[in-house]
Amino acid sequence: MKAFENIELWWVTGAQLLYGGDAVVKVDAHSKEMVEGLNASGIIPVKIIYKGTANSSNEVEEVMKAASNDKKCAGVITWMHTFSPAKMWIKGLQALHKPLLHFHTQYNAEIPWADIDMDFMNLNQSAHGDIEFGHICTRMRVQRKVVAGYWKVPAVQEKIAVWARAAAAALDAHDVLCLMFGMNMNNVAVTDGDRVEYEQRLGYHVDYYPVSKLMTYLAKVTDEETDALVEEYKKLYTIKIDETGETVYWKKVRNAAKAEIAIRRVLKDKGATAFTTNFDDLGDVDINTPDFLGFDQIPGLASQRLMAEGIGFGAEGDWKTACLYRSLWVMSQGLPKGSSFLEDYTLNFAGDRSSCLQSHMLEVCPLIASDKPKLEVHFLGIGIRKQPTARLVFTSKTGAGTKATVVDLGNRFRLIVQDVECIEPKPMPKLPVASALWVPQPSFEIGASAWILAGGTHHSAFSYDIDAQYWEDFAEIAGIEYAHIGKETTIPEFKQQLRNNEVYFMLNKALK
Repeated sequence: MKAFENIELWWVTGAQLLYGGDAVVKVDAHSKEMVEGLNASGIIPVKIIYKGTANSSNEVEEVMKAASNDKKCAGVITWMHTFSPAKMWIKGLQALHKPLLHFHTQYNAEIPWADIDMDFMNLNQSAHGDIEFGHICTRMRVQRKVVAGYWKVPAVQEKIAVWARAAAAALDAHDVLCLMFGMNMNNVAVTDGDRVEYEQRLGYHVDYYPVSKLMTYLAKVTDEETDALVEEYKKLYTIKIDETGETVYWKKVRNAAKAEIAIRRVLKDKGATAFTTNFDDLGDVDINTPDFLGFDQIPGLASQRLMAEGIGFGAEGDWKTACLYRSLWVMSQGLPKGSSFLEDYTLNFAGDRSSCLQSHMLEVCPLIASDKPKLEVHFLGIGIRKQPTARLVFTSKTGAGTKATVVDLGNRFRLIVQDVECIEPKPMPKLPVASALWVPQPSFEIGASAWILAGGTHHSAFSYDIDAQYWEDFAEIAGIEYAHIGKETTIPEFKQQLRNNEVYFMLNKALK
């Protein structure tokens, strides 16, 4: 799946007819050249489509309505080439329901000092027009990203690319269906929340899907299909048969393959791009009964492999993280280092390298693996399936990364983002699971405290490629609270930020 193949960004240039038709022709030519140049740069992953100049209120409204109704349009880029009176943008901005980026740039890099005249001044008025446009956006409380700089500079193009990826993820979110195979883990608060409000705000649709129906898919998986998938496993992973022995090993691997095939088919038939599992609900309870129909193990291998292909996943019924991982994967398409669902497990106090071991029972995505994953089978003593269980085992790459989570605070959603540094763990021969070891930034003491103060979850969507700037754009597009914990964070300032956010969102809701 290529996340950006069937979407586009629309470019609309602001102008007017005050300076005559010839001026608009030049505006149009300059705009086409700029859009072609941005597309040819190779930096912006979503194709930009030039939609012409907007010279009147009617033209602005028409193009903005068209953008809002076009399923391929992920967002709109506006640029005021010349002076575009902002009152003519009011109805169009009211009609726009797609992300907006305001690009404050200019066709020419430098003033032609020897030749500049009033004709040049009248035509090249971005310094004038963009400020006028910015004012009306602010007065109308229009959420948008502002990028300022010369359009040919790669660093400026990178800022547009960040927003483009966030806009693509936001567009995809409105088509996400997350299936909950079983419900949330009992009495766990942080993975629960308001699914109706979640869909209203971010677009994700979350449905319960009975495990009994999933089992009807499992019953139809053939031996031939299973054998073919096991052969694929052999090609992709290092086969490591350990204490379970060869007979048990291949039985469990085959059953894990059947679970993967069944889950894939349900997702495909329902058009779902995210799912959750719950280790307390995997089918019939007693695996030793003659008529048993259920998973004989947690479908961890299936979850690992599906995440690598862009299917969102959350353990223990965590639908918020499942959806967020899907958006993270969409944003990161074409970037090299990888992403995963992760869970905070246990702490390691070691001075300034104090860290937190990230893992889960099984479900960590192989995209973050430092080496070729090993396919292993080991006893897993948790939940109702205390059985030997297949899983991919590896440690993560080292380097800087970012964890993100969404929490439901009752009156709003908060996106919490933290910078982390993944470090090399010591050998863990008795813990055969996929894992990452990271140091929260700016230090364990500050980073962990800030995460807890913000109400962060023990589950997160992790990436080496997607840093805080992407998540900030994503949160602003969605209109949800954003809290970032990074190298400059201090606890007093962070606590004050949370207080300020509380007041802002309460007043904002009251004003609406």
